[in-house]
Amino acid sequence: MQRRSAGIGAAAIGALLVLSGCSAGESVDLGAGDAVEGEVLHAAIGGEPDQLDPHKTSSYFSFQVLENVYDTLVEPDENLEMQPALAESWETSDDQLTWTFTLRDGVTFHDGSDFTSEDVVYSYNRIIDEELANAWKFDAVTNVEAPDDSTVVITVSQPTPNLLSNLGGFKGMAIVEQSNVESGEIANAPVGTGPFSLASYTSGDRIELAANPDYWDGAPSIGGVEFQFISEPSTALAALKSGEIQWTDVVPAQQVEELSGDESIELGQNPSSDYWYLALNEGKEQWQDPRVRQAIAYAIDRDAIVQAVSYGTAEANQLAIPQDSIWYTEYDKYSTDIEESKRLLSEAGFTGGTLDLLATSEYPETVTAAQIIASNLEPLGITVEIRQPDFSTWLDEQNSGNFDMLMMGWLGNIDPDDFYYSQHHSDGGSNAQKYSNPEVDALLDSARTETDQAARKELYAQAATIIADDASYIYLYNPSVIQVWSPTLGDYEARADRATRFRDATLTP
Repeated sequence: MQRRSAGIGAAAIGALLVLSGCSAGESVDLGAGDAVEGEVLHAAIGGEPDQLDPHKTSSYFSFQVLENVYDTLVEPDENLEMQPALAESWETSDDQLTWTFTLRDGVTFHDGSDFTSEDVVYSYNRIIDEELANAWKFDAVTNVEAPDDSTVVITVSQPTPNLLSNLGGFKGMAIVEQSNVESGEIANAPVGTGPFSLASYTSGDRIELAANPDYWDGAPSIGGVEFQFISEPSTALAALKSGEIQWTDVVPAQQVEELSGDESIELGQNPSSDYWYLALNEGKEQWQDPRVRQAIAYAIDRDAIVQAVSYGTAEANQLAIPQDSIWYTEYDKYSTDIEESKRLLSEAGFTGGTLDLLATSEYPETVTAAQIIASNLEPLGITVEIRQPDFSTWLDEQNSGNFDMLMMGWLGNIDPDDFYYSQHHSDGGSNAQKYSNPEVDALLDSARTETDQAARKELYAQAATIIADDASYIYLYNPSVIQVWSPTLGDYEARADRATRFRDATLTP
């Protein structure tokens, strides 16, 4: 699935690719510097990162590791509100066009070099100048400068109420080291300022992190984190129960109820800010009539999909933003109604045929949902052929427009702009379905600059309703965050943004 930035079209997460420069099974030992005493946390994630350059990857598996390696200027707390990180404070000008950040003193990169304002300027300009995945987050930024080593000034062309969430919402906006980038080593030997540094990487097997003894927020209590790549939920759960690992989010959904009563493990389950959807390629003629897209939306049985992919742990939804968010909008137009689907298709002159649906074998839930959707569309005279490439190929196919329909999700969303702009604005960087509606564009543009929260919420509610009415995305459900860990792991909690953050974790024998 794609990580939210995660520009490339969804929100888009993960890719099981062999990292460049490291052959399958090959181990790269990067050293760990001065070690921190403490137990190593053994964790299992669902797949291997495609690379470890935070500005270029959109892989959830990458960000699970990078959450612990890099820092951002600000960062979300457990309530997804932005707090100081590398910037200890900030202020805005009266006209809301100048943001001045005061940086934290005494911060160093993992190689011992000093962190300064020039690193922030370099990192942001790299994203902007190279038009990397998250460049859209800087659409309103006209200048980033460093008047001195401890100050960064960001100038914007218009009031930008979501600037903090853009800068700190996830590690795709991390502050990187210029020499690490220019050497090319950032892809598999990243150097950050975070609580852990990369110690070794065995492609196809695991990544080991070592605690950073000089971390600005205090050295972690644990000595490091070992991320094993385990894609099979039953295997990951068995490893947890045997003590081979102490944490995993590779959890069999069908066992969640049973696990909730298991005193030998801790279960973290809470609503997430993620969503999963079906998109129809409006670059192809059959999907350009909104009635045809609406017919598909009416045909889909969301409750069946929720039960099949999550055993009831997810929440069916017809909009992107989940119900527990302050930005939630009521919407329930698309009850499952095959007769309405048939009426709309007949009115539009659509007679069915064979269509392909792009899912990915690396996210089995996309395949399961695709199978149900295929069954739902049979009564409409539509035969669905499901493709299941690896995630890297999925991305290539999406970005080239080589699909009729595709299944995917966005995760880690915080601000409402994260849920809608990139995906549904005519100029959005992740608008792979080629949706264009001038009214939606105007609403999303206005909402980006509106500083009154109530007025901003109304603008997004209007935009979201039109997007759903037009079936730019056919929204399916909001999943829960489900993680399990050993009772020996303390000071850890599952977060709504899925940030896998171990810097405060403790381990007891």
